[in-house]
Formats: sequence, structure tokens, C-alpha cells
Amino acid sequence: MSVADLPKVELHLHLEGGAPPEFIRGLAAEKKLDIAGIFNPDGSYAYRDFWHFLDVYEAATSALQAPEDFHRLTLAVLEQSAANGVVYCETFLSPDFCGGRDVSAWKEYLHAIQEAAETTEKTSGILLRGIVTPIRHFGPEKARETAACAQETAGDWIVGFGIGGDEMAGRPADFAYAFDMAREAGLGITAHAGEWGGAQSVADTLDVLNPARIGHGVQAIEDPALVDRLAERGTVLECCPGSNVFLGVFPSWQDHPIKNLRDRGVAVTVSTDDPPFFHTTMRYEYNRLAETFGWEEKDFTAINTAAAKAAFCDEDTRNRVMKRLEPDNA
Repeated sequence: MSVADLPKVELHLHLEGGAPPEFIRGLAAEKKLDIAGIFNPDGSYAYRDFWHFLDVYEAATSALQAPEDFHRLTLAVLEQSAANGVVYCETFLSPDFCGGRDVSAWKEYLHAIQEAAETTEKTSGILLRGIVTPIRHFGPEKARETAACAQETAGDWIVGFGIGGDEMAGRPADFAYAFDMAREAGLGITAHAGEWGGAQSVADTLDVLNPARIGHGVQAIEDPALVDRLAERGTVLECCPGSNVFLGVFPSWQDHPIKNLRDRGVAVTVSTDDPPFFHTTMRYEYNRLAETFGWEEKDFTAINTAAAKAAFCDEDTRNRVMKRLEPDNA
């Protein structure tokens, strides 16, 4: 078995960011929306840099206007994930895009997403769970509204709370209240940091939000003491190497610090972030990591085991996932 064929656990996937461009184009055509400007001539998503990517991302989500659209989106995204050997996935869901942070509307969208996840679990075996995610550049007040949506739907399926968007917008302290709301609801805590804001953004996020996991976190490599802190604390990094290289956070796969972080004792995992936007898949990530760092099956098995242990799901689900990772069941 090649490393790309191994069963995989993915902890960092934005549901809307997983939308195939052809899916969004088709949906826009159905709704007579003109969003042609967000696509390249070859049909892929078009953007100049990370901040323009955020604009294109939001334009793409404008085609997703009803629960049924998110039902179809979930089926399309999970089909791709299952084809890449993902057996368990946690996806970021933004009530901003699912009912405008209105709790009643959010519940309708969530029901449609869960129905699609249940269908795909029956057909391909992949398990999906949700992490409610405010958009950082939308501001702290909207984050609190998002946290209220998370509180109302926390349980066996909505298992976590995080924050995405422009990492440079505001400070972690601005969002502490929303995170406290989520923590009180029993949700696992993660937060994007150290993708663009440097090592200091990781340190500040640890100090203020106290997450079990950090989305990206790779710029922590700039501060050796912080790397030691992550290792000692057991903070899990949701690394997305293909995304980081594509966006220019690091100039090449060889320059990506995932191996250095792992060698220093930091718990790292591997995810795709927004795969069609960054021209990646989980199979591609595994192949490039194996080629670049010489990682073998045992390395990826260890990474997937760490990811399963760091998942925010209940213990019964975790045990099911761990069994799927065993060689005899792969």
C-alpha cells in the first residue's frame, strides 16, 4: 500500500472552501448569479493573494443560499474526501453563511448538512463532524451571535468551536467572550493562528483562548521557546502544508516546518484547508510529504493516530475511527 492509500483523519477543512468550482458555477447558473469573475479561464478559482482569496471565498458562498444548497455541497465535498481515503473529518461551519447567524435558520441548515453526512456515511463509510466557526474579520459581536448558534446545537455532531478569516483582524482577547460561551457548552476549542500573524499570534492565542488545537500554527517555528511550549502543552497543530505553500506562507515544501515541528515533539496533523482553492487533495499532501521528508507509512500512521486522539468527537466515535486506522482494516 502506498502512503497515499492509507486511511486518513482530517481535522481542518472548511466546508464552503471544499466546494468544487464546477459545483459553485452550476449553482450560480441555477440562481442566475454572475460570479464569473472569481474563476480562471481553466475553470479554477482566481485570486491574487490570501486577502483576495477571502473575497473570492465569500463570493463563491453567495451561490449557497438555502439548506438544500448546503445539503448538495456536503455530498460533493464528502465524495471528494472519501475518494482520498478520509475516514473521519471535522469541518468548519459558519452560521454567517448558513442563515445569517439566526439560530432557527442555522438549525435548518445544519439539519440539511447532517442529513447529507448521514447519507455519505452509509454509502462510503466516511464520518463527518462539525466545528462552528465565526469569521474573524466580521468582528467580535457577530462572533458572539455565532457562539449562540454553537451553544444551541452543541452535542454529538457539533463538537467544536473555532475561528477563521483574516488572522490580522482584531486580537484574540476581542473574541474571548464568544469562546467562553462555546467552552461552557462543552465544545472542543481550536483557533486559526500562526498562518499570517507570526509566532506572537500563536502565543497570544494560547494565552487568551487556551485552545486544545491550533489551526495552522506553523509560524511558531520562528520562536524556539514557543515550539517547546506547544510540545510540553500537547497542543495539536492542524497543519495544511499545501495551502501554506500555495499561498506563499513558505516558499516551498522543503521550507515548510512541519517536519521540524514534529521532530521537536509538537503534535502535528495533516489537512487540506480549502482543497480546490489550493489545488490539493489529501492524497497529494501525503505524496508530497513522503517525497519531501522521506516519511513512510509508520510516520503517517502516527500522524493519523494523533489526529484521531485530538478529534473533538465522543469516545465511541473515536474508537470507531481508531479501528479504521488499524492495518487490517485499511
